[in-house]
Amino acid sequence: MVDLKHEAALQLKNLLKTALDKAMQNQELTKSKIPDFLIEVPSNPKNGDFATNLAMVGAHVFKTAPYNIAKAVTNHISLKGSYFERFDIAGPGFINFFLNRSWFSQTVKSVICEGENYGKTNFGKGEKWIVEFVSANPTGPMHIGNARGGAIGDCLAETLSWVGYEVTREFYVNDAGNQIEKFKKSLSLRYKQIVNVEKNLPLPEDCYQGADITDLAKDFYNIHKDKYINLSEEERGRALVEYALPFNIKALKNDLLKYRIKYDNWFLESALHSSSEIDKIIKKLDSKGLIYNKDGALWLKLTDCNCEKDEVLVRANGIPTYFAADIAYHYNKLVDRGFKKAIDIWGADHHGHVARLKGALLALDIDPSRLDVVLMQMVRLVRDGKTVKVSKRSGKSITLVSLLDEIPIDAARFFFNTKEASSHFDFDLDLAVEESSKNPVYYLQYAHARICSIMKNMADLGYKPTIDADYDLLKKPEEIDLIRLLARFPSEIFESARLYDPSRITKFTIDLASGFHKFYGACKVKGSEDNILTARLNLCFAVKIVLKNALSILKVDAPESM
Repeated sequence: MVDLKHEAALQLKNLLKTALDKAMQNQELTKSKIPDFLIEVPSNPKNGDFATNLAMVGAHVFKTAPYNIAKAVTNHISLKGSYFERFDIAGPGFINFFLNRSWFSQTVKSVICEGENYGKTNFGKGEKWIVEFVSANPTGPMHIGNARGGAIGDCLAETLSWVGYEVTREFYVNDAGNQIEKFKKSLSLRYKQIVNVEKNLPLPEDCYQGADITDLAKDFYNIHKDKYINLSEEERGRALVEYALPFNIKALKNDLLKYRIKYDNWFLESALHSSSEIDKIIKKLDSKGLIYNKDGALWLKLTDCNCEKDEVLVRANGIPTYFAADIAYHYNKLVDRGFKKAIDIWGADHHGHVARLKGALLALDIDPSRLDVVLMQMVRLVRDGKTVKVSKRSGKSITLVSLLDEIPIDAARFFFNTKEASSHFDFDLDLAVEESSKNPVYYLQYAHARICSIMKNMADLGYKPTIDADYDLLKKPEEIDLIRLLARFPSEIFESARLYDPSRITKFTIDLASGFHKFYGACKVKGSEDNILTARLNLCFAVKIVLKNALSILKVDAPESM
């Protein structure tokens, strides 16, 4: 697609460079290397659609006042055949540019022509990227942090797809290591209690205390009765885990599908152990002289890789650490499977792990910049202004499933993306179910439904959207502002992908819905003269397209009636 806003900015940059060359040739400015300058969008449209700081940054190069530079440059700017109709000099030397009617007309036409593809670009050129997110331990249900990570990761993956990357969504299943040993011990103790062995023995603090563990042990008992009670602790625990783990993983998949997240791949940590991938990595690091033995454990010399301290890779008991598995996992992604970039969504408590993992990649001759980690802050659920820790319905801790029992999926997906991942977030449970303009999801879905209603009513009167119309008739401020918003959409997707920040999309949808409601209040469609009616109906249709496209990235429904 053509991003007309980006195209106009590039055109303006070339116009300025040409004018600057002419000013130097005419000796109005000293011949010099053209300084780096910015093309920006002013916060107030009264100051132009674009502005440049060329004169300001050129002052030290051309040894003259910014205003003189601005005058010299604008003396040689020709707007003929461009997207611009005029310019002015503001303040000490800022140059503001105003787009012409042709640009606004082409914007509406582009939206209608491209339809569901409007906003997509080929910037990524099909490069293979992988986004790994949620990756909750399969020893229990997903918590609220996982719910936020799921919404952020899935929407980030979608924005990357929209800008042309070939994206794989992956869930890393931590089915090995200490948490599985803890899972095994917890299940075994619950099983023994059910068959009246050690019935009154309380579960130690280092065991999982949740009711889900008891439920799994009961289900296992209902199938096998006391068959495993006299076996060794290891045999009994292994049988329980072999039963319970697939059950939990299937539950994770079902819960995430309900949340509208479908992964391309579920990668098992245990596969790294069974295929000797971890051993392969340790041998590679050892061949570089980066492995040493201390107190029976194998350590990685991360201090040789710009890290603050070394890390254990294999414990004294011979069991590899989670860190060793993580190195092997990322080697698998970036080398064995050939992804150009790996993006992980992690909790903020993993901050120190990022530098250590990047150090390990560097030790393996992998460019650490090929791994990016989005650190996500905590979520606080709020009801009536107070922190909530249990489900209103079940009285138990709020999990992803219990949250979705209380609020709409649309609200969950949207709300979790309203702030940058690096920001702490208060999730207002009351607001999420409120059917008023205070609820941003209701507000923007109502805008989409209102447009559908307008189009249906106009169709009943014989009016349908078309590509061609006299868009020069759209002159009111509310119409112009709305078209500016439509033009902003492709750059918002691009910036969301570039900054790994899908919250830009939610903010954009609110701006677009607000712009439409203002337009609807100031510019009537029904009852206008036919040529104005057609132009405004087309504008409504373009807004519907963009709003639906934005909601599709967030996987939020765009209802046609409410």
